[in-house]
Amino acid sequence: MVGGALQHLHSLRLIEADHGRIRTLLDEAENERMHLMTFIHITHPSGLERLLILLAQGVFFNLYFLLYMISPKTAHRVVGYLEEEAVHSYTEYLAGVDDGTYANVPAPRIAIDYWKLAAVARLRDVIIAVRADEAHHREVNHEFADELA
Repeated sequence: MVGGALQHLHSLRLIEADHGRIRTLLDEAENERMHLMTFIHITHPSGLERLLILLAQGVFFNLYFLLYMISPKTAHRVVGYLEEEAVHSYTEYLAGVDDGTYANVPAPRIAIDYWKLAAVARLRDVIIAVRADEAHHREVNHEFADELA
């Protein structure tokens, strides 16, 4: 969201095309929101956990905004690395579902509709879809960083 908004303002300031960056970044922001909404439906966080999400968003948004203002290339590179860590984390989560550490609960309707999963989809299917998204986000952000280098 930060990158999309700042790219939008940059494009307007310079009166030049954005080459699809704005739409790509806003689509990524929407996709990340769907990850959060999906896992909220799965985990049913407490009020304290919701507060922690709010605080983390506030801190990350503002720090990322400053970083993007200083160096968009670095900001995209950081997100690329964060997404790589997310791929690794979801791989571990998937292993935990496979070995029974985590229950393979039914996928929530929001995930089934968003990723067009089978009506009988389970958590394992959701993790695979989310991990694929994160891998894509990793590549997009590293490509943006490379273009800005």
